[in-house]
Amino acid sequence: MKQIQMIIALCLFVTTSSTAQSFRLSPGDTLQSVSISPDGTTTFRIYAPQASDVTIGGTDIPERFRNHKLKKQSSGVWEVTVGPLPPGAYRYVFLVDGMSVMDPRNPSVSESNANSWSMIYVPGTEFEETTNVPHGAVSEVPYYSQSLRRFRRLHVYIPHGYESGNDKYPVLYLLHGALDCDDSWTTVGRAGYILDNLIAEEKAVPMVVVMPAGHTGPFSFATMNHGTSEPTRDEFVEDFLNDVKPYVEDHYRVFTDRQHRAIAGLSMGGTQTLNIAIPHLTDYSSIGVFSSGLFDLGRMNIGGGAAHDSSWEERTMKTLDDGQLKEGLQLFWFATGKEDFLLGVSRNTVELFRKHGFNVVFKETAGAHTWNNWREYLNEFVPLLFK
Repeated sequence: MKQIQMIIALCLFVTTSSTAQSFRLSPGDTLQSVSISPDGTTTFRIYAPQASDVTIGGTDIPERFRNHKLKKQSSGVWEVTVGPLPPGAYRYVFLVDGMSVMDPRNPSVSESNANSWSMIYVPGTEFEETTNVPHGAVSEVPYYSQSLRRFRRLHVYIPHGYESGNDKYPVLYLLHGALDCDDSWTTVGRAGYILDNLIAEEKAVPMVVVMPAGHTGPFSFATMNHGTSEPTRDEFVEDFLNDVKPYVEDHYRVFTDRQHRAIAGLSMGGTQTLNIAIPHLTDYSSIGVFSSGLFDLGRMNIGGGAAHDSSWEERTMKTLDDGQLKEGLQLFWFATGKEDFLLGVSRNTVELFRKHGFNVVFKETAGAHTWNNWREYLNEFVPLLFK
């Protein structure tokens, strides 16, 4: 018996030793890929012992810190320290010998229309922090689009208390920008946390926030009627009007009157907001346009100037000049950064609507075409709704 036990123990020892050698940890297996200091100084690391060149990339990272080369350590770990980064969420990838690589040691990710990103959050801005308040929930919701004859996806935020009650809620439709997707506002945009904090502080009324996918295929300026004199089929607007809005009103306890419905969007989503809301102005009590406008306006001079194609104005003239439609519009709110390349588009769009008698609020803020600005705009816009 003792001989059999010794043989079994010897087999276990050999097996364990072999397994340990087979699964020997490398520096990459225990690597802390991102370290964020209290002042926002951030160190990025990746284990790539065979690589010859590694840089950090990502359009959300401020330009002066972007495309920094990492330095190779003797362990095979590449490292770079940038910053300090302003507080906020940032998406990034590593460019390893020219190939885009997500951070294999960071589980925090954000989707966009064509690819995914690794993501970090630099704390320091209270309104978008994860705080000890009652939290709502964000769901990924598949739906079938009859307009496009395929399944699509929404992200929907419901406030704390929605699931335990029977009350109806106002609804905000919140649209993303070019190259992003329905995931963006809740990951890099931190919309759920912003709403949670505003509602908990009683700065905003509880509401449902619907974030649809603004792209129906690969991005191109043609999808936004950029520079066209005639309207083309807008698949997103069709999907929104015929599928998204009816689905939300059938599946969520939301009010369906104008007074309790708002729409807002950033960049491409701001243009889509206007293309939806103005022709259907009796459906919306509030409209928000972040870092955007009508791209036909100023298309010859994006940095500012009056040159524009008047086709959009001509097509919507009846609505623009209908005083009765304007009476129920409680808020028409624009905000764009002074360093934003679409500032001229925003200015020209605001000028057009004011010419037609709309009461437009327009804020020119600091900053550029960045999520740091768009989170700020959402935090300012939401408290103004449904009052």
